[in-house]
Amino acid sequence: MARITVLGGTGYAGSAIVAEAAKRGHEVTAVSRTAPNAPVAGVEYVTGSVRDAAVLDRVVPGRDVVISALSPRGDMAGEVEGVLRELARRVEGTTTRIAHIGGASSLQVEEGGPTLWDLNKDRLPDDVRPEIETGIRILDDLRAAPEGVDWFYVSPPEKFGSWIDAPVTGAYRLGGEVLLRDDAGLSTISGADLALAVLDEVETPKHRRARFTAAH
Repeated sequence: MARITVLGGTGYAGSAIVAEAAKRGHEVTAVSRTAPNAPVAGVEYVTGSVRDAAVLDRVVPGRDVVISALSPRGDMAGEVEGVLRELARRVEGTTTRIAHIGGASSLQVEEGGPTLWDLNKDRLPDDVRPEIETGIRILDDLRAAPEGVDWFYVSPPEKFGSWIDAPVTGAYRLGGEVLLRDDAGLSTISGADLALAVLDEVETPKHRRARFTAAH
């Protein structure tokens, strides 16, 4: 059994990770600014801001992994990078891993090719660009973190979110730096299936100080 904290534990990705972790019998703490509409049995829910040092004091020490599923929107725009830097500072030299559920834009569209960001950045709406840039900065920050920080970064597929009609299949494919597409050219995964990939990494680490992607 692992001790797992999920920051942003009531959002789309976060709630799926919380549910899967609890289902597997882990000790789970979910942190969010609002209480969940449908709490998962056995999960400790902490209501508060991850920018509050007292909240992090409560939910980071002694954990096996702290997973950020934070969305850089609203009053968290431009703030998530700082949260991850603070997490890295807190866990350096400990056995606690940190993880972030980021975006797909930093993935290459083919081996050695341009990234989704390279191809699309000049066409993106102004209200979308900052969120994508946050994910890219966090990945860069983690890659530059001291060796004493154990981390992994998860890039979902190109299309991911509650608004995407992605089935729950109970399976996933793993990739590294290149975007995954299915035979029809689609790049999707459900929150529940992404959670499988995240929990499998928690239980059997294969991506230490590395990014991976998962898709149907």
